[in-house]
Amino acid sequence: MIRVMVIDDSALVRDVLATGLGRDPAIQVVGTAVDPFDASEKIPRLKPDVITLDVEMPRMNGLEFLRRLLPQYPVPVVKVSALTEKGKQLTLDALAIGAVDFVTKPRSDLARGMEALLAELTVKIKIAASARLLRFTPHTSTRTAPAPASPPPVRPASSRLVILVASTGGTEAVREVTSHFPEDTPAVLVVQHMPAGFTRLFAQRLAGECAMDATEAKDGDVLTGGRILVAPGGMQTRVRRNPGGGFRLAVTSEGTLGGHAPAADATLASAAEAGARDMVAVVMTGMGADGAEGLKMIRNGGGRCLAQDEATSVVFGMPAEAYKRGGAERLVPLGDIADAVLSLLPGKK
Repeated sequence: MIRVMVIDDSALVRDVLATGLGRDPAIQVVGTAVDPFDASEKIPRLKPDVITLDVEMPRMNGLEFLRRLLPQYPVPVVKVSALTEKGKQLTLDALAIGAVDFVTKPRSDLARGMEALLAELTVKIKIAASARLLRFTPHTSTRTAPAPASPPPVRPASSRLVILVASTGGTEAVREVTSHFPEDTPAVLVVQHMPAGFTRLFAQRLAGECAMDATEAKDGDVLTGGRILVAPGGMQTRVRRNPGGGFRLAVTSEGTLGGHAPAADATLASAAEAGARDMVAVVMTGMGADGAEGLKMIRNGGGRCLAQDEATSVVFGMPAEAYKRGGAERLVPLGDIADAVLSLLPGKK
């Protein structure tokens, strides 16, 4: 049984989550809390395996609670997020501090929306229960990229491409890797499992913390050196050969593939067809097997392929499958991935 505590200032939400989660035979809701102070008193006694947390609460902000909680009680946290712009920003803050994952509250059709939320939350609680909490000194920067005072420089299409794919635990893992890429790194494409709207904010976060430019990808984008493109949530992103040289992106709204939008396998398979020999691809932390088959296609096509190791993965599902199926040449600790990628890109442009 997975022991779960629900923290939310709304009595209705607490009741709906506790009742709904309790229907799953693998989950036992051991308690609820109205705010962080209430939770702080109950956690040592109830000893939950996973906590669900609403960040926007009175008396103490949920983010401050996370900062205080995790060093004392390393409990996996799944954030229950509002779909407002502020809610999305707070979600990224929570992931940066140490939350394992998040679900979004419905804006309309509450009855059907809450059932969908409960189904997703149940799955993510089970993932979080086996997640590896790696550190408790959080990255707390909340900078976003400033609006450019002038148009960005025109860069030629990149003849080489780096692809990073990730899911659970991936926002911080991707940030860690890209923050070590120098400004002249070849084009980087990031495929992170996130809903629509969140990927735009995630790209802005990367732009504020990396030497490279970063933005959410759009259909027709040409991949250029010194620039990170983040595959948009709710869409599928594929790599094509650009008529003028290098690569461009095709972004389509065709729904989920293998349960994901964006799906790493769709991106990696298309990249293999577009020119695997010019690529380095890395499958990073996440649950499931998305990316394993696509990575193997890139490796079979002559590209260089890596996967994150178990010790530094929040969830060792995706990288384990990528390695097991023969796509990844080797497993690499998170802190060494940037250097490993750069070493495989001689003559970068």
